[in-house]
Amino acid sequence: MLVALLPGDGIGPEVITQARRVLDALGIGGLTFEEALVGGAAYKAAGHPLPPDTLALAKRADAILFGAVGDPDCDALERHLRPEQAILGLRKELSLFANLRPATLFPELADASALRPEVATQIDMVIVRELNGDVYFGEKGMRKTTKGKREGYDIMSYDEDEVRRIARVGFETAMARGKKLCSVDKANVLETSQLWRDVVIETHAEFPDVALSHMYVDNCAMQLVRNPGQFDVIVTGNLFGDILSDQASMCAGSIGMLPSASLDAAQKGLYEPIHGSAPDIAGQGKANPLATILSAAMMLRYSLGVPDQADRIEAAVAKALSGGARSPDLGGTHSTRDMGDAVLAALT
Repeated sequence: MLVALLPGDGIGPEVITQARRVLDALGIGGLTFEEALVGGAAYKAAGHPLPPDTLALAKRADAILFGAVGDPDCDALERHLRPEQAILGLRKELSLFANLRPATLFPELADASALRPEVATQIDMVIVRELNGDVYFGEKGMRKTTKGKREGYDIMSYDEDEVRRIARVGFETAMARGKKLCSVDKANVLETSQLWRDVVIETHAEFPDVALSHMYVDNCAMQLVRNPGQFDVIVTGNLFGDILSDQASMCAGSIGMLPSASLDAAQKGLYEPIHGSAPDIAGQGKANPLATILSAAMMLRYSLGVPDQADRIEAAVAKALSGGARSPDLGGTHSTRDMGDAVLAALT
């Protein structure tokens, strides 16, 4: 089993290092690693955020463990050369259309949530986000109006097949959990969302045991802080899912705690923490590696077929937190390596 390690920029290499330490400690037979440059680091070395060699490795690997991309030094580059294009390119080239973002509050972190403890402890959901469509991949550009004014545009669109395949992932995820699926859209004003809602309703006929509900995205954002316990699985589009999953991370204590999986139809996937490259703390040992370590657990479960080892990692993270391990984002003083040490100690 080959895992491509793509550390990327900022704190990416720091958190990937800790996840690799945990994976090595499991002693899984036949598990090998190859590392490659991506993002701003790749642009500086090779002139492109997703060099051909990196893409070839990603296609050859059984799974990808990704750190983060984003470098202020690259902000003035043409858009297609910016670090963030690497992750968009990987999603497109590998057909990674389904993003799973679990948001669960570890009981030990109830005091770290932005919500009252009695509300925060209700959080246990998965956000299923479509990754290959919407404004991120639609036609975009800059142009001049008839009055000579600058105008930016980004086209939001989905076809029914794109909606149907992500809806099925949402329903299947709900079937494996509490059999409740909330589809989030903006059908009252967007034609794209009206199609989304229509196709989700049609697909529901394949999953009659799942209770389906619908919610506008603005109401969903409010409900995530008002009553997060009502959600089991949320399925939504690329833009809305990006925003809502980041919001859910703060409800669950810290953006440094949430892992994610981006999967193709055969469950080959790219696994990454949902946080960014955090250049302001890069190299200072302040980054929380737990989201990356938990992403590695998701990788073992979904793409590499060793769910028992995924369980071991998740139990070790819970034990480390119970023992008082806290990085600065969680109100503590543990360094990035200290957090890795705590998980390793709990693992053994």
